[in-house]
Amino acid sequence: MVNGEAKGYERNVGVGLRFVAVIIDCIILGIIGYLIAAVTGGTTEAGFELEGAPAFLLFVIGFLYYWLLETYLGGTLGKLVLGMRVTMEDGSPVTLTASLIRNLLRIIDGLFAYLVGAIFIWTSPAKQRLGDRLAKTYVVKK
Repeated sequence: MVNGEAKGYERNVGVGLRFVAVIIDCIILGIIGYLIAAVTGGTTEAGFELEGAPAFLLFVIGFLYYWLLETYLGGTLGKLVLGMRVTMEDGSPVTLTASLIRNLLRIIDGLFAYLVGAIFIWTSPAKQRLGDRLAKTYVVKK
């Protein structure tokens, strides 16, 4: 780590770009949700509605989307499209365990439309949300 930033990367990413990545990821997960609804009969004239097992399935897919893509690709599709990566504090690729920790804490960071996460990022010299701090990870941009 050099000056609070992972080696080989320009800078740690703040709230704005991370928020855009979340929007992209939500669109992708929304499409997956619609497909689940179409298969399970949950589509309506206004869109779709998921309850019970189909809603739980979308929750599991959403969690796996964040956890496994960050572990094996270095980021979600939203992050990758925007040139971001999740790394360990030393700049190495994020581990399965670290990604699990940061994504379990997404539940807290995501409260109030990610306001909690944004506050943690704004108050962190290294621009880390709570999940990043506990997992010892950064979101960085080349």
